[in-house]
Amino acid sequence: MHLSRTMRILLVGSLCVLSTVLGAQRARSKVAKPEPVSVSLPGAAFAAMQTIDPEHIRWHVRFLSHDLLEGRGTGQRGGDIAAQYIATQFAEYGLKPAGDHGSYFQKVPLVGITTLPESQFTLAPKQGPALNLKLLEDYVAYDETQQPQSDLEAEIVYVGYGIDAPEYSWDDYKDADVHGKVLLMLVNEPPSDDPRFFKGKALTYYGRWTYKYEEAARKGAVGVILIHKEDMASYPWQVVRSSNSGEKAFLKHEDPALKVAAWVQLDVAKKLAAASGMNLEKMIADARKPDFRPISLKARLKAHMVSQIRNFESSNVLAMLPGSDRKLRNEAVLYTAHYDHLGIRPDMPGDNIFNGAADNATGCGILLELARAYSEAREHPRRSIILAAVTAEEQGLLGSEYLGRHGPIPPGKVTLDLNYDDVKPLGAPQEVEVTGAERTTFYPWVQATAKEFRLAIRPEARPEAGEFYRSDHFSLARVGIPAFSINEGVKFKGHDTAWGIAQNKEFVETRYHQPSDEYHPEMDFVGDAAMARFGFALGWEAADLSHLIAWQDGDEFEAARLKSQ
Repeated sequence: MHLSRTMRILLVGSLCVLSTVLGAQRARSKVAKPEPVSVSLPGAAFAAMQTIDPEHIRWHVRFLSHDLLEGRGTGQRGGDIAAQYIATQFAEYGLKPAGDHGSYFQKVPLVGITTLPESQFTLAPKQGPALNLKLLEDYVAYDETQQPQSDLEAEIVYVGYGIDAPEYSWDDYKDADVHGKVLLMLVNEPPSDDPRFFKGKALTYYGRWTYKYEEAARKGAVGVILIHKEDMASYPWQVVRSSNSGEKAFLKHEDPALKVAAWVQLDVAKKLAAASGMNLEKMIADARKPDFRPISLKARLKAHMVSQIRNFESSNVLAMLPGSDRKLRNEAVLYTAHYDHLGIRPDMPGDNIFNGAADNATGCGILLELARAYSEAREHPRRSIILAAVTAEEQGLLGSEYLGRHGPIPPGKVTLDLNYDDVKPLGAPQEVEVTGAERTTFYPWVQATAKEFRLAIRPEARPEAGEFYRSDHFSLARVGIPAFSINEGVKFKGHDTAWGIAQNKEFVETRYHQPSDEYHPEMDFVGDAAMARFGFALGWEAADLSHLIAWQDGDEFEAARLKSQ
């Protein structure tokens, strides 16, 4: 990669920049005048950035994804070893601890729930034989009330997508009383090409399964059954199975909780619909209409949930490089990457270690290399730099959720979060994906930096998959922090776009959340280093701005940002 000798671009006067600055002024009224977009780096920063080495990232990935770490399960021995390793690296680099009580560790209180085989899950239509489902084959389910045993028998009500979104004039509940009911619903959201309606083809948080569970619990439902349809979920049943086949962690909280939070195979849903005198395809089509109303299937769920409960703690690993500006050092740029993966599945024959090399030893390797580069810079950026390796991402972004609520500095003083997740070692990239960056007032700097790095900004490859809502930056966005992930696109040096698309497809189909996501010596970490340098430049630029970054006017996270300041 060849950067210009001075690493300097100046873009002034455009309406886009003026709009950006005005947005920033709303977030921080102290800004006196528009700040021109400049991607110049001080000489010390440029020199430090240039030391980022793909082989350093390789070393970290190789260790973190080794069988000795047993898949880095949350709250398991291998996960704790990974946390200790990362903290040791932070200490070796001379970074300041930013965790609890002067340590590198922020304790995250969790409850581990394992659904045991003696659980029973029966769908009983009004007429015809009951459907006795097999755990993992036909369904997965957890009792979120965190009790060792619970029994449930309740009416099943179909609520379409299970969405209540006033801003889009959409309500699947229509004031129906769902208290004490089990809600059958679809993943995703009503399809549209109109960007003003659920953002068109791009998935919003309303389409995520986490939202659907949360909303149903808020409305008093006792259970949710999500229908898995591969094209709507954007991943096969095997991913649902492997992600829910062992212990699942939850934050300790007092929010409403479901007795049954479940998924079922598509064929199961078809059988239930037919036994209820309905057609599932028509039910799906009807759910796309604004006048859809909840429908009782005249069927009941009879569930006996037996769970193994484990109260435990895991840790976020936090380090800080203090800023050089006495007035701005109490503000920070945040870098995040999750270090956990799925651990070991004792019930699986053969290789049952989910090593998580790409997902997300790569992100941790980048985070550690960023930490080293920042620590060795001869001068510091104006704001502080916080580096956070977070836990329990695979359990539902739990570590980053806890970090957002209990960070070392308040969310209103974090100007930007840059996240790394699953940066595949495929060689030299010619594109970068920064999904969500366009929603922030920092986007002109992102565009200018990408140009300087000779990286084309690639639009989100699969907007319908809602990638923005599926990684740790989302937890930070929810508390108002401008946040997005950095990753490669699909165009790599020496290959066409079709090759990159094929690599992603092969990974999702054969290695994503599978034991086969392992380290191999032939992996090429040049791209991971390129993404690290790109993120280093962005982070330093954000840390040196005179104003705090904001969300664009009207963005769904703008209100949280303004509330935090």
